[in-house]
Amino acid sequence: MNSIFAKIKKFFGGKASQEQLDSASRTLQGPRSDRSFFSFQHTGDVLRAEGILRQHGLEVEVMGPPPAMRTGCDMVLVCSAVLEPKIRLLLEEANLLPEEVRPVSSELLEPVSLFQFKDLGDWFMVRAANMKITVAKEQGIIVNVSGGGCPDVPYLAEKLVGQSIATTAEPRLSGQTLCSYALQKAFLEARRLWLKERG
Repeated sequence: MNSIFAKIKKFFGGKASQEQLDSASRTLQGPRSDRSFFSFQHTGDVLRAEGILRQHGLEVEVMGPPPAMRTGCDMVLVCSAVLEPKIRLLLEEANLLPEEVRPVSSELLEPVSLFQFKDLGDWFMVRAANMKITVAKEQGIIVNVSGGGCPDVPYLAEKLVGQSIATTAEPRLSGQTLCSYALQKAFLEARRLWLKERG
């Protein structure tokens, strides 16, 4: 049961890193110059922009900003560069203007994974932005939910802790805040990892 977690830990030297579990590499393959990212001042703007673009059928990925340009928001939207003009137009129509739009032209401007992974022996933890979820490797039981400062976090933790990561309802069905959005991302990544290990 420990094989996938051992491989992750070994590959990254046992240290949690934002470059682990790079979900964007699974969905937005291609050279750096083929991708662009949109940065915003507020996390809420990122979530609103993501919703608008997905409603129009556009493939975008929420990631962490490049280390070289940390701003007040710890998320950016990454897309194929060919979609950039259309995305600019849709955001302008929604009166939602990004702070910056840049091509991913160098390693210093490479957005990083929103996820961090940590091996805790019999458990593993996935963090997305400021929310963390910890799962027992063998049984897939959620043993802890922490982070954030939103009013619905204690309620979400109470609903999730003690439940199976494979079958319990997703946090998005009960949460209403930015913390619940981040927890949803961490939850889905933890579920993906656990199910993958189970084969």
